[in-house]
Amino acid sequence: MPVREEVTTAATETAQEYAGGADRPLGAFGGLMAGYGGAVCAIAGAARLTGRKVAEPTPWDVALCAGATHRLSRLVTKDAVTSPLRAPFSRFKGTTGPAELEEEVRGSGARKAVGELLTCPFCTSLWFATGFAAGLVFAPAATRLAAGTLTALTVSDLLHFARSRAQRAAGE
Repeated sequence: MPVREEVTTAATETAQEYAGGADRPLGAFGGLMAGYGGAVCAIAGAARLTGRKVAEPTPWDVALCAGATHRLSRLVTKDAVTSPLRAPFSRFKGTTGPAELEEEVRGSGARKAVGELLTCPFCTSLWFATGFAAGLVFAPAATRLAAGTLTALTVSDLLHFARSRAQRAAGE
């Protein structure tokens, strides 16, 4: 048996054993990871080719990008307004809280893998944080403006929740 067939057979068997009968598209997940790795390499290569210096982020940059990453990941994966982005990969199930939707991933293979990514704020956070890091290298002022706006939304959300909780406590 040629080496390629042996590797393919071993990978298929491993994926089936891992999944235990569930639909876990490991190959498609591998493709997403390869795409992420390729994007990081492309960003690093572009920075090197253009002579961009990679400065160490300040604590302010980290805090700003953390708030922005949190808000953007929730916006893309849970917000009703962004549901058209997720619709080809998920099915509406209901709501899970204020302004957030519950969706079920649908399809198989790459469609399911992309659905898992687009409905998981923890999964998308890595991609968005990387985007903000790249932005700080190539367009720091615009990145800080965008990150500041999204971080302000994060703080605003927290204030909305605090006010709502205070109102419920006052009514009890």
